[in-house]
Amino acid sequence: MRIAVLTLSDRCSTGSMKDRSGPALVALAGEAFPGAEIVAEILPDEEARLTARLIALADSGASLILTTGGTGLGPRDRTPEATRAALDREAPGLAERIRAEGMKLNQFAALSRGVAGLRGGTLIINFPGSERGAREGFAAVAPLLGHALEMIAGGNHH
Repeated sequence: MRIAVLTLSDRCSTGSMKDRSGPALVALAGEAFPGAEIVAEILPDEEARLTARLIALADSGASLILTTGGTGLGPRDRTPEATRAALDREAPGLAERIRAEGMKLNQFAALSRGVAGLRGGTLIINFPGSERGAREGFAAVAPLLGHALEMIAGGNHH
């Protein structure tokens, strides 16, 4: 299984700020899927570049792509739009769960615009850009990921 973690941040991409949410997602994904090959990248908040990277990763066989950052209300927060452009179909329940569980712990989780969905056989999920938001978001969907990936791969039991 191949997993990609993409951090979207202008400041992290230039080295002026340390990425904390990406490494947190790498660690969590490694715990959830022992033995998985996990790659991590940092990109600036550029919509077209993110869409192209999501398409390339999905089309080259990644099973799961986790993004962190760019889901808020800021003028350069375009991760949901970039992700939608790469998706074949959405899986709104995952993003809804991330927000619902997040709002139990932090009222500002309601401001996240993250989406989730499929491109071919790849599940793509947007997480908030803060380490806390990424950790809490992953915890919200972690119990569902194994079954979701099995279903995407053609499993047919419920």
